[in-house]
Amino acid sequence: MAEQKPKAGNITWVDLTVPDADRIRDFYAEVVGWRVSPVDMGGYDDYCMIPRDSEAPVAGVCHAQGANDGLPAQWLVYITVDNLDESLKRCQELGGKLIHGPRGMGGPQRFAVIEDPSGAVAALFQAG
Repeated sequence: MAEQKPKAGNITWVDLTVPDADRIRDFYAEVVGWRVSPVDMGGYDDYCMIPRDSEAPVAGVCHAQGANDGLPAQWLVYITVDNLDESLKRCQELGGKLIHGPRGMGGPQRFAVIEDPSGAVAALFQAG
């Protein structure tokens, strides 16, 4: 079956970026029961976290280094948008801030981290 493109407006991913992803990976594996799948980041691994009864990852635990340097240490939801550039423009027009990116994720995928006017942080994701 072909993989479907994420729909605009949906939360399509969540990750946690922290200084010691190995320790936090193990914490969530024990507390929640997730299985771990390493993702090679070129010299270190980040991790996809997979529920026991599934093959599909539901979250990532990432090191705060390389491309993830500067991301906040919190669970970060990725909300799909049709046009990242237009959404970032509207974000700033409406009192939000761009705090990271935009940047590519391999292929045509891109994301940016924003802060809304209340101070809450989220990532906007364009599937491409």
